[in-house]
Amino acid sequence: MEFNHKSVLLEETIDSLNIKPNGIYVDGTLGGAGHASVVCSKLSENGRFIGIDQDNDALSEARNRLAPFAEKIQVDIVKSNYCEIGRVLKELGVEKVDGILLDIGVSSYQIDTAQRGFTYKEESAPLDMRMDQSNPFTAKDIVNDYSEMELFRIIRDYGEDKFAKNIAKHIVAARAIKPIETTGELIEIIKAAIPAKIRAKGGHPAKKTFQAIRIELNKELEVLEDSIDTMIDLLNEGGRLSIITFHSLEDRIVKNKFKNNADPCTCPRNFPVCVCGNKSKGIVVTSKPIIPDEREIIENKRSKSSKLRVFEKRTS
Repeated sequence: MEFNHKSVLLEETIDSLNIKPNGIYVDGTLGGAGHASVVCSKLSENGRFIGIDQDNDALSEARNRLAPFAEKIQVDIVKSNYCEIGRVLKELGVEKVDGILLDIGVSSYQIDTAQRGFTYKEESAPLDMRMDQSNPFTAKDIVNDYSEMELFRIIRDYGEDKFAKNIAKHIVAARAIKPIETTGELIEIIKAAIPAKIRAKGGHPAKKTFQAIRIELNKELEVLEDSIDTMIDLLNEGGRLSIITFHSLEDRIVKNKFKNNADPCTCPRNFPVCVCGNKSKGIVVTSKPIIPDEREIIENKRSKSSKLRVFEKRTS
């Protein structure tokens, strides 16, 4: 299947990075290089681009798409998770960079490739959902091995589904008869756990559970939360970190992390001067998140829930 992914908030994200032609820029979620190709087009022969992704299909597409730019500028493409950005840069001999981009979530290619198991609209796919195909642990393991309480927790917390308890109960009952192996089997189990009148007027009944399992499997929220401070530390003065999220859990993490880095003081508000010693690392450029306009939403319905937040490194 051809790698097809329409980059969300493309112009807004590129503008947010304030790209310097001689700068060093990192895309921690390289994907099919939609954002990356535009970043590279703005760099001079003294510029450098580093792309990181854990998906083999994405890496293959990105290498092809960025090959023309590699004739002019230094392009490094690395298979890794962006949580390893510090190690990746160190191995490449890079101390600081001028901008970092993250586009969190699942690509259109991953969703549309049935065999990857991300989509709840394909009934013959294996329960996979791995962003890194070398990981032996899959969605099938979560569905069949997690306890009822663990399933309830992730569906409640990561899927924000009010029927989480009943869905977990139905999953455990079904797998006691036979292992749950395909997306279609899981979808039918979820449908049976949700009242018909709710299914009739809501979105796809399996959407939230699939999201929850995917987040748990790929440790998406933990990786995001654990990486932001490091990425800010890796920025040069004036460098920017631009992050696109697609649901409230991710956006909340980014919002709070940016706020804490901009204003890390832990002193009581009534103290006349700061005594905690925590220093601000910069400013939040986006007081409110940047969202797609109506035209983009019409052209790419998957952009509807996207939000872009931007942080700028300032130590003086």
